[in-house]
Amino acid sequence: MLYDFQKDAALAIINKLEKYNGCILADSVGLGKTFTALAVIKYYEKKNKSVLVLCPKKLADNWNTFRSHYRNNPLISDRLGYTVLYHTDLSREHGMSNGNDLEKIYWENYGLIVIDESHNFRNGGEVYGDDARENRYLRLLNKVIRPGVESKVLMLSATPVNNRFVDLRNQLALAYEGNSCLINEKLNTSKPIDEIFRNAQRAFNIWSDLGPEKRTTAALLKMLDFDFFEVLDSVTIARSRKHIEKYYNMNDIGKFPERLKPVSLRPSLTDLDNAINYNEIYDELMKLNLAVYIPTDFVFESRRDKYVDPDVNINRAGREQGIRRLMSINLLKRLESSVYSFRLTLQRIKKLIDDTIAEIDMFEAGGDADIEILKFSEDTEFDYDDQNTEFFTSGKKVKIDLNDMDYVTWRDSLQQDSEVLELLTLMVADITPEHDTKLQTLLALISEKIEKPINADNKKVLVFSAFSDTAEYLYQNVSGYIKEKYGLNTAMITGTVDGKTTIPKFRATFNNVLTCFSPVSKDKALLMPGSADCIDILIATDCISEGQNLQDCDYLVNYDIHWNPVRIIQRFGRIDRIGSRNARIQLVNFWPDLTLDDYINLKSRVETRMKISVMTSTGDDDLINPEEKGDLEYRKAQLKRLQEEVVDIEDMSGGISIMDLGLNEFRLDLLDYIKNNGDLDKTPLGLHAVVPAKDDAPPGVIFVLKNINGGVNIDNQNRLHPFYMVYIADDGEVICDHLSPKEMLDKMRYLCKGKTAPLVELCRAFNQETKDGRDMGRLSELLSDAINSIIDVKEESDIDSLFKSGGTSALNTTITGLDDFELICFLVIRNSECGIRNS
Repeated sequence: MLYDFQKDAALAIINKLEKYNGCILADSVGLGKTFTALAVIKYYEKKNKSVLVLCPKKLADNWNTFRSHYRNNPLISDRLGYTVLYHTDLSREHGMSNGNDLEKIYWENYGLIVIDESHNFRNGGEVYGDDARENRYLRLLNKVIRPGVESKVLMLSATPVNNRFVDLRNQLALAYEGNSCLINEKLNTSKPIDEIFRNAQRAFNIWSDLGPEKRTTAALLKMLDFDFFEVLDSVTIARSRKHIEKYYNMNDIGKFPERLKPVSLRPSLTDLDNAINYNEIYDELMKLNLAVYIPTDFVFESRRDKYVDPDVNINRAGREQGIRRLMSINLLKRLESSVYSFRLTLQRIKKLIDDTIAEIDMFEAGGDADIEILKFSEDTEFDYDDQNTEFFTSGKKVKIDLNDMDYVTWRDSLQQDSEVLELLTLMVADITPEHDTKLQTLLALISEKIEKPINADNKKVLVFSAFSDTAEYLYQNVSGYIKEKYGLNTAMITGTVDGKTTIPKFRATFNNVLTCFSPVSKDKALLMPGSADCIDILIATDCISEGQNLQDCDYLVNYDIHWNPVRIIQRFGRIDRIGSRNARIQLVNFWPDLTLDDYINLKSRVETRMKISVMTSTGDDDLINPEEKGDLEYRKAQLKRLQEEVVDIEDMSGGISIMDLGLNEFRLDLLDYIKNNGDLDKTPLGLHAVVPAKDDAPPGVIFVLKNINGGVNIDNQNRLHPFYMVYIADDGEVICDHLSPKEMLDKMRYLCKGKTAPLVELCRAFNQETKDGRDMGRLSELLSDAINSIIDVKEESDIDSLFKSGGTSALNTTITGLDDFELICFLVIRNSECGIRNS
């Protein structure tokens, strides 16, 4: 059932869980992390361990399938019996969830906990609200992991790190119960784990301040110390799509589809004459204060203590500023999404403001002094990422006594906002669907795809929007058009609507809709035998952007560009999957009718206008800080790339990918080799092989050396100490130095892939050039350069003898700990028409 790369991962995960109690599987999007995790679950269930799977609610059916007696369960004979609950269940005490009575769940009895999409826990633990409730992270620690039986924790996420290493630390802390002492004694590191991550974050902050040309992955790797890599190697596994394609037999796995160049569309706002444009709307938005969300700012100083009681609501002022920031950015996002969505938001905010003004007027007329404000409805108003902020778990209402406020000034500010919002509403009132250029462009795009499919007879289109309001708007206008013109069915799924479709008398549940949209990947023939129902157009929000396999579809449209570039890649991962039956797939992105510089600077402008509050306990204001400026530059660079190509998450320069950091895959290779060929201890020194050069691997030599005196690894920089590897070109240029072991090992495996016997012609040519090993002068020179690249010390007279049995001292003792080397082996890379010429 498993591919080789999944088997390798499952074995490595079990090893890490046994040794460290935790592991993060961070394979890239579309590589089947679920199946790898199921193999691990089966292992522990055979050891009589109870297993709990925690996942987002929308992914529950994926997990339920493999533990149930369903027709489409390919693992039914394994009789898996794990429990499936939702991330949100951690905050609940009562009620039913996925067929389980939460009040009766024996939370502390699970020996293995599998957390799907574990990045949702990367912000760590905190208490919130006036009653100081624990967030889900702390509930997981205190209710499930710490009490009862010892729990091992497997975390699954393609994006365990967002833009800081603390994201990784918080997830890993779940494996050691938040008690670093439990992991420190198991790790082979010189420093405790908390210090290791502090140092890593410090290095990352310095790296983030470098110029774009210097802010490379290689530069970051050289700034991180050995201990950090040791931690990653101990508790994480991460492979990319390119890694699988390069180092595994794709004939057994099946190919990824070809990614066509993304199509970028920039329709104007409307085709109406003299109509408003994006920039004119942005200018009006800049006039908004959104004072309705920050009432505490208008509380008299003498009454301020009443609203910042450290035992009750110390965070109120800071959270209000955060909500205002969220709302201001949200206006931009919703304008970019659709005129319809933007208009709804304008109307909702204006109603809230006008209702607040009316309550103030009533108070002046002798009415109630307490004013209670409902801030927002997150399900329809905000995108998927914003809904996961703590603002939505910290209480949605503000109750304030108008006697404690300068309500006159507050009302004046509210009135100004109301007038701006009324003007904006009038500006976009005439843009009906018929005059909505963006909508009309989408209709033409879908028509062209249906009439000219990129794969034979495949008419399917998946349309993503960040907002359920926009999804509803698109469904209303696309479904009828497609049904009337082509007789095809359209469906919609959002966070609040499980399913809606044009198929008559169809039970439009979440899973039925997905099954009819992607019948092969979802096993429709087994689940709905005899059904001819088919859905060709699916409109959805990001509630399905993670964990779903919809690879029957070959055409994905981002109707709005998510402000988080990673989300765009995750969306495309629904159809860009291993084993796809489509030869090619297409990504289409809708952009605002602006330059990219103007577009990406909007967030900066609005946040500066709102005077972003850093979420501290005091709620002190802080204008955009260097970290946020760096984040804007990162987003700008990645969005620019996404206009030209489909970018893998791990290839997004400027971000962090742990795929660049770990060496686990090579350890697996070594273990597999030893299993099949025996121990290497008795292998003679000086073995070598000859392989052909490639475009990204020029002619030269890779030397593998060993520091035989066990000296100090200076600054803990070499992760492979006491082994040192250097790739040096024929002209003496160092292609890859000893501080980049992953890049080096990648190149070695790439060069040697599929070669199980000597390449006779290359070996014969090399032997002629070196006179069967009697004249190694040129290689000696290259080896000298290689050693010099490590320590800047060169002893010409001793270098040649390294090629002789037993080795010799090649270095002075001026560099402590790097005195003596043995040549373990070397790999000669040569062109077929030329080799290493002796001088």
